[in-house]
Amino acid sequence: MKHSAQIIVCCAQKGGVAKTVTTHNLAVALSQTGKKVLAVDMDYQSNLTCCLGIEQPNDLPVGIAQLLEAELHDDDLPESESYIQHCGSIDLIAASTYLSAVSETMRLEMGSERFLADILTPLRPLYDYILVDTGPKLDNLNINALVAADLVVIPVNPQYLSAMGLERLMATIAKVRRRFNPNIEIAGVLLTMCEKRTTLCQMISNQIRQEYGSILHVFQSTIPMTVKVGESVYFSKSVIEYCPSSPAATAYQAFAQELLEQGKLRIVAKAELQKEVES
Repeated sequence: MKHSAQIIVCCAQKGGVAKTVTTHNLAVALSQTGKKVLAVDMDYQSNLTCCLGIEQPNDLPVGIAQLLEAELHDDDLPESESYIQHCGSIDLIAASTYLSAVSETMRLEMGSERFLADILTPLRPLYDYILVDTGPKLDNLNINALVAADLVVIPVNPQYLSAMGLERLMATIAKVRRRFNPNIEIAGVLLTMCEKRTTLCQMISNQIRQEYGSILHVFQSTIPMTVKVGESVYFSKSVIEYCPSSPAATAYQAFAQELLEQGKLRIVAKAELQKEVES
């Protein structure tokens, strides 16, 4: 069977839930297990791009905005060497503020929902995982990410408004599944920025597990609130690299292992289903 990367999108319909930090640390954790990882920044704020050490994203000649623009005009994509940045153990397709303008133009283009999927298709044989970071708004950039996705990880900060956004996102993913991408699956909900000592955090964490646990996987790993995460972002490092012994670093590595195990179980289930079909 031809090798093809699994595309994992980190998505939430609310800012401040650690989407970018989660994408960054998951990329590093997977690379530490020997996986080849490509990160894609689909947020015009360029947070993931900056986290990976690129200080002036607008100075890059080619990033995701230019690739989407090429799709918009039916132009050939450039060679991957011109737009893939090598950031330590992680490869990156960077974002810039120009992505906002391209996104506005895409809104009026028929079939633009599939642009990112078309861009990533030729790259899938080159990687084990492609991780896509998204912005907080449900715009056509996020829809592009979901149309390209195999799996969606939903970070949720256990606060009331963050938990409310979970149901809206699930409805959006259901629409994407019906209209564009029948293969999209929700890998699960990841509880982030958890202050376990507070009553509110405990209440909402329990509520999410009780209300959604029967229809969604809620990862056992939870990411604690810690200043080390903020410090790591300031120094353009993952918390795994910045402070490997911190609780957040340990939690992100455990989360990556959960995802890997989940992937193995999915492969076994598909193989068993194929056997049943063939028999």
